[in-house]
Amino acid sequence: MLFTQYYLDCLSQASYLVADETTRRAVLIDPRRDIAEYLADAGARGLTIEGVINTHFHADFVAGHLEVAAATGAWIGYGKRADTEYRIRKLSDGERISLGEVTLEIMETPGHTPESISILVYEHPGDAVAYGVMTGDALFIGDVGRPDLLASAGVTASELGRMLYDSVQHKLMGLPDGVRVFPAHGAGSSCGKNLSTERQSTIGEQRRTNYACAPMTEEQFLTLVTAGQPAAPGYFSYDAKLNRSARALLDLTPRIRSLSPSDFQQARQSGAIVVDARDPHEFAAGHLEGSINVPADGRFAETAGTVVKPHQALLVVAPDDDIAKETVVRLARIGFDHVTGYLADPSSSLAQLAPAMTPGSRLTAVALHEALKGPNAPVLVDVRNAAERELGYIAGSVHIPLAELPARLGEIPAGVPTVVHCAGGYRSSVAASLLRHHGHTDVSDLIGGYAAWASTFATAS
Repeated sequence: MLFTQYYLDCLSQASYLVADETTRRAVLIDPRRDIAEYLADAGARGLTIEGVINTHFHADFVAGHLEVAAATGAWIGYGKRADTEYRIRKLSDGERISLGEVTLEIMETPGHTPESISILVYEHPGDAVAYGVMTGDALFIGDVGRPDLLASAGVTASELGRMLYDSVQHKLMGLPDGVRVFPAHGAGSSCGKNLSTERQSTIGEQRRTNYACAPMTEEQFLTLVTAGQPAAPGYFSYDAKLNRSARALLDLTPRIRSLSPSDFQQARQSGAIVVDARDPHEFAAGHLEGSINVPADGRFAETAGTVVKPHQALLVVAPDDDIAKETVVRLARIGFDHVTGYLADPSSSLAQLAPAMTPGSRLTAVALHEALKGPNAPVLVDVRNAAERELGYIAGSVHIPLAELPARLGEIPAGVPTVVHCAGGYRSSVAASLLRHHGHTDVSDLIGGYAAWASTFATAS
């Protein structure tokens, strides 16, 4: 058996290639949209990719099933509850797919979504214990998939939570301890709240350490898994719908293109939004007015998908051309295909665009402390998630998680000083730039975030 995990740090997303070394037949599971790496690996090993399976309709990225099918002729598989605009192979609970000796077995594990499946992998069809199970978003390392993402589609968190209880407590925990667990996501993903940095585990280890796998009643399970979930990024519903659709295939050629300062400025004046992927310090030193700061050194795609819309025309500014090209790919992975181009040679190009540049205000913890005591105290906005805030907060701050900020901008009064903070300074720079983009003129972010405040003022509430 050949078994390969591909892990994408920016989205905390795992995909898999499973193949039989004798027959050279292979299947891809949960591939991302840019498929060159999978095809190159299969070609180097002499493999034929004959199927691509999605464990569910992903919400956090655009899956690459259509690209794989177009490139290889592979069939596309989903759980039997899936309905799509394109032709699929509906896979039933207990169904086996033979690649030769290597055999896959479908296990229906609804709960994160109704059509969710897990996939058992056997090195030999007669093995009593599976080599491993690819659990999609049903079971993570240290957590389970959140059941609250489909409220807009008419399926309640309670309904899905009850499905998930059966899938986790009875089906997955019914497997032998030695079965390896290979999830679709790791730490940082918004598909759960407590994901581990580990990329594989075992059923036995999860039985011992995963809070959601301990024996409990259905009601106890529902209470645990629905509490404290982070706000979902705004693009999730868009991607979930896109993964059902007969969308266009990925074509990066028209988007990965450099623009001269004059062409960049013309596109900007025509309404394209500038996504500036430089770090917060560089951005604050000077950026094109109205730019939204989403640093590339972080969860770029997920964050960009939170603060800009899928159909908006976008322009990219990055530290260099290579990073600019990578940001365009990252945007495409979440279906943001309306990128006009990126600013070539940014250091010299930004100098040429100096009349359109503006600095951004940033405050130290000490400066913020003094401002809060003054006669014109700023509105203080905490953009961390609820679980972070429960560990400590600055007295008087307004709590609006970053994922909720675009829809709650009206709650922040315009024309008054505003300071934004997060945990360490990444999300606050994003949030401050978003507020400025929407017309707030006196906005600062806290350098070092709540960590800097807490270390400076240990007695803060």
